[in-house]
Amino acid sequence: MPLERYYRELPIGEAIPDVKDALAQHNTLIVHAPPGAGKSTLLPLALLDEPWLEGKKILLLEPRRLAASSIAHRMAAMLDEPIGNRIGYRIRFESRVTAKTQLEVITEGILTRMMQGDNALEGVGLVIFDEFHERNLHSDLGLALCREIQQILRPDLKILIMSATLDTDPLARLLAAPVVKSEGRLFPITIHYLGDVDVRVIPESCAQAVRRALKETQGDILVFLPGQGEIKKTAELLGSVRPDVSVHLLYGNLPHHRQQAAIVPDRSGRRKVVLATSIAETSLTIEGIQVVIDAGFSRSAKFDPKSGMTKLVTLPVTLDAADQRAGRAGRLSEGVCYRLWSKASHLARPSFRTPEILEADLCPLVLELAKWGDSDVNQLTWISPPPTGARAQAEELLESLGALDNGRLTAHGEHMYRLPCHPRIAHMLLMGKECGSGVLAADLAAILEEKDPLDEQAGVDINLRVELLARYRAGSSSHKSAAKIEKVADVYRKMLGIPPASERTDPFASGLLLAYAYPERIAAARPGNGAQFQLANGKLASISHRDDLAHTAWLAIAHLDDREKMGKVFLAAALDPTDLKPLVKKTEKIAWDTEKGGLICQEEWRIGQIVLQTLPLQNPDPERMKQAILQAIRREGLDLLDYTPEVRQWQHRIMSLKTWNPDADFPDVSTAALLNSCPIWLTPYLEGAKSKSDLKKINLLEVLKHSLSFEKAQLAETLAPSYIEVPSGSKIQLEYRSDGESPILSVRLQELFGLTQSPTVNAGRNPVVVHLLSPGYKPVQVTTDLTSFWKTAYFEVRKELRRRYPKHYWPEDPFTAEAVRGVKRKT
Repeated sequence: MPLERYYRELPIGEAIPDVKDALAQHNTLIVHAPPGAGKSTLLPLALLDEPWLEGKKILLLEPRRLAASSIAHRMAAMLDEPIGNRIGYRIRFESRVTAKTQLEVITEGILTRMMQGDNALEGVGLVIFDEFHERNLHSDLGLALCREIQQILRPDLKILIMSATLDTDPLARLLAAPVVKSEGRLFPITIHYLGDVDVRVIPESCAQAVRRALKETQGDILVFLPGQGEIKKTAELLGSVRPDVSVHLLYGNLPHHRQQAAIVPDRSGRRKVVLATSIAETSLTIEGIQVVIDAGFSRSAKFDPKSGMTKLVTLPVTLDAADQRAGRAGRLSEGVCYRLWSKASHLARPSFRTPEILEADLCPLVLELAKWGDSDVNQLTWISPPPTGARAQAEELLESLGALDNGRLTAHGEHMYRLPCHPRIAHMLLMGKECGSGVLAADLAAILEEKDPLDEQAGVDINLRVELLARYRAGSSSHKSAAKIEKVADVYRKMLGIPPASERTDPFASGLLLAYAYPERIAAARPGNGAQFQLANGKLASISHRDDLAHTAWLAIAHLDDREKMGKVFLAAALDPTDLKPLVKKTEKIAWDTEKGGLICQEEWRIGQIVLQTLPLQNPDPERMKQAILQAIRREGLDLLDYTPEVRQWQHRIMSLKTWNPDADFPDVSTAALLNSCPIWLTPYLEGAKSKSDLKKINLLEVLKHSLSFEKAQLAETLAPSYIEVPSGSKIQLEYRSDGESPILSVRLQELFGLTQSPTVNAGRNPVVVHLLSPGYKPVQVTTDLTSFWKTAYFEVRKELRRRYPKHYWPEDPFTAEAVRGVKRKT
């Protein structure tokens, strides 16, 4: 049996009997095994002959193309068979599968395509989700759809989820699945924390760490860096570090033969240093690694629903990823891991990475769901449900591209779905074929999907890349990146049924095609701001002043960095404004403009947020004008109105009554409640209002008083009067408070002579707090018990006031004295 020795060599061998027993009894299983245990290779092979498969296939999902092809070749070698026999693989634009294939290693996006073509996965007995902790968008969607198939059509379909660092308990509870754990045989790893490193000097720090590791350790070295740029810079800094050391690069866009050279031992027996992205974290086995140097950062695409754009972000790796990386050093023997951060910052890192579904562009997922026909997304089993805002934005984009109509897939959407690319690119390809620019559309699609063949200094014009590709096809260029781009372009041409014949060259055709893919990134030059552009989505972007497109009037932008204030354009093409006529929409704008202090009523010709022309709107709709004012008031608050201190006091009075008398059904007149209900009480008074000065003329206090019923208004005046008449005859305003505390009466002491009982409100149930003032309106005493004050404290106060105000009246008996407003003859 060719697998016997692997059962002894690989740690997962000990757990395979438990896995087989669990899968025989359950249709879903979770396997937790450390890196290097053999779960990605030996375990799937061990299940090939299980009776419950009944001759059906096993699908093994891998998150990356390189891992998928490498694992498939490794398993075929373990069976001593050629690839494509019992073991095959299928990745984007490449397939090594035959009628004999029993186990297919596929990338996660392929699975959803297979399920869309066969909603019951009739020929499949087991689906394995490998490295599920990475939580890619396609893996989450694939699991959700697999579970629906399992629950409705195929209860016999088995699902196996595998990971080295997954938090298994919550997932096990959600799926009601048992967990099998393999402890593995990881050798001890010594961790060195080298201190926190600035992300801007990662290559320098990594090169220094490599030189140190070469002196202090044995075995091959694996260095984790955020991206391709840092890898190349580190390689430059290392140069020919030592004659007995070979330096290899490893990232997704690298040619296959160079990726393989990084994975296998050096042919000359030299010590190897592999500079890799996070592609080397998981299933990919790099032979001979005993030392890991971890820069501590990863780079991933993050979608911003507010801007509708995706940007690359560089973030510290999470603890699970750091453990996964360090584990690469302990597969063969005792290992060493150098971490370019401190022990303190290590403890502050998040435990697990954020699932991609919470941060990604959901346009492909929404198109998949529309094709699946699931009207209620929430009915699917999501580990993390797709965010509502990002999903709504994706639906809006697909509607604008003509792929959806009221949430349902259109015929155009069906054609878009059949193309293995982002919906934007699919729409561009179909529109290009329709308008006779199919070859150019295929070229643009390939250029956008692959790495830019030109550097930043070449300029942002995508036509420079198209010309490079044309020269390559004509044999006049041997640019190393052009071959890969042409391979992808050729696939798209064949899908569209377009021969690679030359087309009529139109310098603006690329711009129009990009506008089909990115309609919200059509951009107009800002007057007086050279090299700055306003996008149709309202964002701003800039190009270097030295760029050939810097002073172009109109652009279609394909790639840009979504910065907070001013994005930076990386790829774009010039647009002929006459091509944009079908995209121009005439709208009536009735909106409140705070800066201009009133309503704006005008006709606008615009492309998205780019206004091309405006004219005053004749006879604007009065109801829309009122709605615009109400929206402004809700947004900016009551200060747009005549919001006086008297209005605030009225609010406090009613809210105090609501607090004091919860059963009396007084309304909520807090500012938030009034803003929320302003269409009810304010609309009748907005007739003819167009400016802020018009709104200020509305007597807000009277409007609010009339919003109460007659009975409630009368009761309010009775229970919470706005003033109290004191013994001097003065009518003194009460100050009600927002928190429902007792109101305040601020009055000169002399005006209260003869008042023996403290005033009250709310039918005597709530005392008034009396602030007694001097003749000069300075506070001298606060009390809620006047009787006590007259009997005791008054005499001390009288002494002080007689000295300071000798011309005023200070009787010895305040109970019988006459109250006065001003100066009275002394007695």
